[in-house]
Amino acid sequence: MSTLHVTGASGYLGSELVRLRPDASTERVEVRDERAMRELFERVRPEVVIHTAYRQDGPDAYDINVAGSRNVAAAAAAIGARLLHLSTDVVFDGRKGEPYVEEDALSPASDYGRAKADAEAAVAAAHADALIVRTSLLYGGAEPSRHELAAHDPAATFFTNEVRCPIHVGDLAEAVLELAALEIAGPLHVAGAAGVTRAELAALVARRPVRTAEAPPTRPLDCRLDSSRAQAMIRTRLRGVREVLT
Repeated sequence: MSTLHVTGASGYLGSELVRLRPDASTERVEVRDERAMRELFERVRPEVVIHTAYRQDGPDAYDINVAGSRNVAAAAAAIGARLLHLSTDVVFDGRKGEPYVEEDALSPASDYGRAKADAEAAVAAAHADALIVRTSLLYGGAEPSRHELAAHDPAATFFTNEVRCPIHVGDLAEAVLELAALEIAGPLHVAGAAGVTRAELAALVARRPVRTAEAPPTRPLDCRLDSSRAQAMIRTRLRGVREVLT
């Protein structure tokens, strides 16, 4: 079994990966500190690095997502470690009208999407063999995700024209660990099998009707991912959210 290091091990996906692989290295250093990252990997010598650490928003988000990812990728490349970098469906703007495939050009519509798109480019430049795993909204962990918490807020409003492919965090973690053993690189879509609106997702989680509205045109809209390529490679079934929650 390959030695594994997980960045962001206390996060939503990271903690699930560590639950499945309790032998994983989880030592934390500042990802924006290039020297610290290199020293950590030179000492720990992981064979596989799964980079889940990120920042959704805030003044440090861009540097953490872009410079931090570049540093992790460069440090992994320097010791010959396999790298799986977690990205997002909102590197697309959701205007295609059908699920996105790996070859589609990136078209982010939000600050977070732009940061993650730039992070993908930085990772690919620093580690040519990196696997860039694009995924969607996560749910189903030991603690409620931010999306599940929001669904239980009776004052929250959810969009009827913003479509995603939510994935159970356990399915994603199992899939990522399987993919770590395969010699594949570049972008790969790993999301749930079913596209649902944010409003439908909230109603499934809350098990009641929720307040709804249309999303403003500035938001990413239909960001469904076609994950058929990944599903053909792995045993883990990428279940749709309706199957899991109903």
